[in-house]
Amino acid sequence: MEKMTLQEIIEAVHGSYGYPADVQISEISTDTRTISEGSVFVALKGANFDGHEYAAKAMELGAEAVITERPVEGAKCIIVDSTAQALLDAAGYYRSKFALKLVGVTGSVGKTTTKDMTACVLSQRFKTLKTQGNLNNEIGMPKTLFGLDKSYEAAVIEMGMNHKGEISHMSMSARPDMALITNIGVSHIENLGSQEGILNAKLEMLDGMAYDAPLVLSRDDKLLYSLKGKLERPLIYYSLSKKDCDVYASDVKLAAAGSEFDINSGDRKIHAVLSCPGEHNVRNALAAFCVGTQLGMEPEEIVSGLAAFRPEGLRQNIIVKDGVTYIVDCYNAAPDSMKAALSLLENADISGRRFCVLADMLELGKNSKTYHKNVGELVPSSKADKLLTFGEFAPCYIAGAVKKGFDEASCEHFETREELAQRLESELREGDCVLLKGSRGMKLEEVFKALTEK
Repeated sequence: MEKMTLQEIIEAVHGSYGYPADVQISEISTDTRTISEGSVFVALKGANFDGHEYAAKAMELGAEAVITERPVEGAKCIIVDSTAQALLDAAGYYRSKFALKLVGVTGSVGKTTTKDMTACVLSQRFKTLKTQGNLNNEIGMPKTLFGLDKSYEAAVIEMGMNHKGEISHMSMSARPDMALITNIGVSHIENLGSQEGILNAKLEMLDGMAYDAPLVLSRDDKLLYSLKGKLERPLIYYSLSKKDCDVYASDVKLAAAGSEFDINSGDRKIHAVLSCPGEHNVRNALAAFCVGTQLGMEPEEIVSGLAAFRPEGLRQNIIVKDGVTYIVDCYNAAPDSMKAALSLLENADISGRRFCVLADMLELGKNSKTYHKNVGELVPSSKADKLLTFGEFAPCYIAGAVKKGFDEASCEHFETREELAQRLESELREGDCVLLKGSRGMKLEEVFKALTEK
């Protein structure tokens, strides 16, 4: 973060402050563990914590002031109505100090991978900041914006949400020059009521954008395609196969190690290669291509960026350990991402058996059982030899799989991760492949660690 005066921050957050404010601030923090001399501490409140309790401690550690909603003894307080809004306001003011192209990315599934691909593409020409890890909410996103400095030429900012209004707040702070929506699924449908409600929540991205700022959308998503002709701004559509859009793929060749395909844009066709497998990643690459072209990049630059992309963390990492191939996809789960993960298992280049290990998809609301059963119906087409499940709704996977002809004797449900890991350990042998897929809260990565960290 580049330095600002305390007075700038006070004005940005619309706060009141009764002390001299002509000092330089080098950091805005929400965690006393990161407090340093010349910083400002924001006392956020949550269901199980209240940052106001740490305001005096922040001063002791070197903070110049604290942003609070009430006076706190032992602290020089900038009083605001909402510390959460103040954090967004401060980040928005800070972002406005820089002339760069900022791309907002959201969607029900694939937004993190698409964000990373897009950042990899833009980095071929521009110094690019991107959202790190899971900092895609109303607290994490401002922290990303505070990472800007004058050397950056572009930024790719991911915005997630659980409830209506969250993306609007983030967009008003980040002020995207362009936005990308990957798809409209059913994640968080219990909070938003319907897919139409999810669509409207994602479209809050437009709240912080200029009226003529472009929006990149998937032609393959019915709800997103229904926006054509309804929004008075440039809409750029991409598709895996449909030719009636701006960018589409052809001659797609999928393999366990990755994929290759042609990207068609206008009268140009250019060959692209990805080191990550799956049809869904081809679609993500097309989205990144659209962003690159909108920012004036040459197709050759863009495909070089796509070729350099590597997935991070717990998202569809393919790891070979002791002759067993593990597809570790434990960061998040929804019906669409489950389908994508099962396609990876189907296309795995192995000599042994395929183990499909599925845990619950969370936050799907009253129709959770139906969504899990529908995913289970896809298991037979994945060429799985065995289906192992864990979680409250996971038995529905088995019901769906058996309905479509999967051998019930090859299915087993487990009450604990430990029992699941023990069964896999006793069964696996060289040449086998294991797909581990479930929502982050199910912690299937612990099963992977139990099998491989010995």
